[in-house]
Amino acid sequence: MRSGTGAALARTDALSAAPYLAIAELEGVPPEYRIARAAPLSLDEVREVFASDIVTGTHVEWHEPSRSVRAYRRAMLGALVLDEHITRDVDGTRVTETLLAQITREGVDALPISDAARRTRERLAFVHAHDNTWPDVRSTALTVSMHEWLAPHLDGVRSWSQLESLPWNDVLLSLVSWEQRRALDRLAPTHLDVPSGSRIALDYSDASAPVLAVKLQEVFGWNTTPMLCDGSVPITLHLLSPAQRPVQVTRDLAGFWRSSYFDVRKELRGRYPRHPWPEDPLTATATRRAKPRGT
Repeated sequence: MRSGTGAALARTDALSAAPYLAIAELEGVPPEYRIARAAPLSLDEVREVFASDIVTGTHVEWHEPSRSVRAYRRAMLGALVLDEHITRDVDGTRVTETLLAQITREGVDALPISDAARRTRERLAFVHAHDNTWPDVRSTALTVSMHEWLAPHLDGVRSWSQLESLPWNDVLLSLVSWEQRRALDRLAPTHLDVPSGSRIALDYSDASAPVLAVKLQEVFGWNTTPMLCDGSVPITLHLLSPAQRPVQVTRDLAGFWRSSYFDVRKELRGRYPRHPWPEDPLTATATRRAKPRGT
């Protein structure tokens, strides 16, 4: 009804085909009103009788079937839509606000960011966890500050699919100063060079314990655990077998060489005879390859 309250009419009622009704009597209580007496009205009659009450304006809202923001030019009589058509003539600020509202409903973690941006966010989260002068990139904080870090990049964006093409890595890095951007590679590098010569990506998905997954034989000669955040946070090493299966998880590489290594060596020598298993891993040459056949 014009007030926004609903009322029901039986499908078999002769008035059920009328486009509009002038309701004279209701039965029951909301929200289950039943129409007891009414008369049919045409749209022209509604426009004539209520001309002074009809308001025409632009309504901007999220359209879920198309996953996009749509703007409609509507003629409204209270809660009733008398006429409606899609329009492109709408203030971009209203489009952005509607899109931000939808992102808030779905959650920042639902944004279609790139893999590179996801890794950047994880690195920023790691540094923030150890230095709160860095921006907080957890979901709650990013939701609260969307107007600052995300809204400036949404000019012309109307749909969820268009969000996918945003330069997400740059969008997230806009949260930090130029000096912090330069420091990020020092405090939380994307990769680490290991003694074998390999350059291996670090995993920051756990902000409290970044992980380097590396074959055990590639770190022969490393006598201490590598550190991040200017030497304040040890890396969690996932030491792998030649088949890429973890054989040890440690933050104390020196302690591993002194103790557990010998049990691991004993087990893996028989399983992988073509790979080197030196008695002294600290003086052995790190390698990523097996020994040639016949040696």
